[in-house]
Amino acid sequence: MEQLLIGRHEEMKMLKEYFHSNRSEFVAVYGRRRVGKTFLIRKAAEDRFSFFVTGVHGASKSEQLTNFAIALQKYSHSASLSVPKNWIMAFYELSKYLEKQPEGQKLIFIDELPWMDTAKSGFIPALENFWNSWAALRNDVKLIVCGSATSWMINNLIRNRGGLHNRLTHYLVLEPFALAECEEYFRSFGFSYTRKQMVECYMVMGGVPFYLSMLDKSISMAQNIDRLFFAKNAPLKEEFNDLYRALFKNATPHIEVVTALAAKGKGLTRKEILALTKLTDNGMFSTVLEELEHCGFIRQYQPFAGSAILSGKRLNSATLFQLVDFYTLFYFHFIRNNKYQDEHFWLTSMNSPLYHTWTGFAFERVCLSHLKQIKKKQGISGVQTRTCSWRSQKEGQGAQIDLVIDRKDDTVNVCEMKYTNGEFEITKEYERKLLNKLEALAKETGTRKSLLLTLITTYGVKSNAYSGIVQSEILMDDLFES
Repeated sequence: MEQLLIGRHEEMKMLKEYFHSNRSEFVAVYGRRRVGKTFLIRKAAEDRFSFFVTGVHGASKSEQLTNFAIALQKYSHSASLSVPKNWIMAFYELSKYLEKQPEGQKLIFIDELPWMDTAKSGFIPALENFWNSWAALRNDVKLIVCGSATSWMINNLIRNRGGLHNRLTHYLVLEPFALAECEEYFRSFGFSYTRKQMVECYMVMGGVPFYLSMLDKSISMAQNIDRLFFAKNAPLKEEFNDLYRALFKNATPHIEVVTALAAKGKGLTRKEILALTKLTDNGMFSTVLEELEHCGFIRQYQPFAGSAILSGKRLNSATLFQLVDFYTLFYFHFIRNNKYQDEHFWLTSMNSPLYHTWTGFAFERVCLSHLKQIKKKQGISGVQTRTCSWRSQKEGQGAQIDLVIDRKDDTVNVCEMKYTNGEFEITKEYERKLLNKLEALAKETGTRKSLLLTLITTYGVKSNAYSGIVQSEILMDDLFES
């Protein structure tokens, strides 16, 4: 049965345009592991490749070359297997084979390209030579390369300062699904989940297509989570180490950083991360943070400063880093230290204090990943904005706002996010808390902009004597807009 392509309409359109252009193209597609890069490319190309090879994770140079030779033998229908001595010869053999092909587009797909670049292999210079001295001189070669190791793709292809400098004709970043695409997936494959269940699924695994493909529509969402994460031989129980070690050559410092951030949901400064991890403050540490951000595991943001202007060292010292990858957050909360070995852990934990704490900040992350939808609901899609957070610097104040949308139209959306099973009820105590937050924010930042209190909830705010404090509402359903 043919697999359906969910969403990816713009990406598909662009790839098809590249494949049918009247010049040679060098296209890089990257994104985190299991996000559907290979599937998208194969769908766009309709599997009509002149040559297709996938790098082998953790293999040596000789093993990579053997794998390349086997793929070339398959496509050339050669009777014998000739393994090239180096990558220069490997790409030379590829060019000889392609030159013998009939006129027309020659579509070459190299999947998991970073895995081929083993230590001292000479892979990059050989790729440079293949493109610069042969492929780029023609008008019929479509070279598309793909990789999950986002940092490698960026540093070696997009930001290359050597022979591949400015040689890419296009690059495409493939992001996880938004809620709208997740809903399309569930509806297309006959799942009967409610939107609230879809949101909870998103809190656990984000919009990663491969994870979604592992769900069983014949059982409940809670049963699926137990089956995938907590059952004996659960397929995603050990995903954490596999995920990070597949993306980064030396994943240890990356894991140490996300471990530190997992313990502090609101985020940490660079200085605070260094203190917790004991890593050295150098260029390598900066690279680790950059790579984690490129791969979508963390985000960095500046606190809302109101009328104050932060710049230079002051801005850098105030910048916060926050863990935003859903699977990683779920892993640290429930899998890493799960002592009970209970195969039905999730079903028995759904009303526990730990569960309710997790849903609170996990829903915040869902909102942060759907800022486009939040802005659309506010009617400010075309307004320049800056996403911030804010926490009081006053001793004992404890006031904190996790989402502040600083708008160019002299307005600030002060957002509170609440995940509940029904309408959210504002009590007299909570009203006072909100008023204190707004007062502290205005006083400490000195902002002259109007403050618009915005509540983002699952089912809305219950009308009562205190609900009038809310000036703007966004519902869970609004996050499903495309």
